[in-house]
Amino acid sequence: MSKLTRDDLFSLEEYAEKRPDFRAMVMEHKKHRKVHLGENMTLYFEDRLTMQYQIQEMLRIEKIFEKDGIQEELDTYAPLIPDGRNLKATFMVEYDDVDERKDALGKLMGVEDKVWVQVKGFDKAYAIADEDLERDNAEKTSAVHFMRFELSDEMAQAVKAGQDISVGVEHENYSFTVDSLAKPVRDSLSADFD
Repeated sequence: MSKLTRDDLFSLEEYAEKRPDFRAMVMEHKKHRKVHLGENMTLYFEDRLTMQYQIQEMLRIEKIFEKDGIQEELDTYAPLIPDGRNLKATFMVEYDDVDERKDALGKLMGVEDKVWVQVKGFDKAYAIADEDLERDNAEKTSAVHFMRFELSDEMAQAVKAGQDISVGVEHENYSFTVDSLAKPVRDSLSADFD
């Protein structure tokens, strides 16, 4: 999957014109890249298109149009674009109630290292989490983590050939497994591999 460059982005003026259609396209695309892990956790698998949208939105919100500012946004989000042998995701711990969320985050220390992807017939690939910075402290984990799942060439080829993918989390205080991703999700993720 090729990296994004400034040439791939719309100017602020262009984006203002194209945003409704572009946003609708991206939202439809994202439907097939989201996996709920029970009621309180979700994996949002990222790719080039989701990151282009994220960058365009940040440029729009912050009104960034200078070359250096645009490059800074590209550099910030580029690590979330798969490189052909991995899946990358934003992992969210989601509790609506503030007190419940605070309590849960305290009980879920290390959960980011217990999330996995498994191609049928292969071992689980556990998340390599938060390579950009530490997102937890001595009292709690973060509600947001960035993850990379490294797959072998054989795993990637199996996914491209249609093999099932399961996803889960196995923390002592929260465990959930999706035995087989829905075909549209599996097919969308297979596009992340060379």
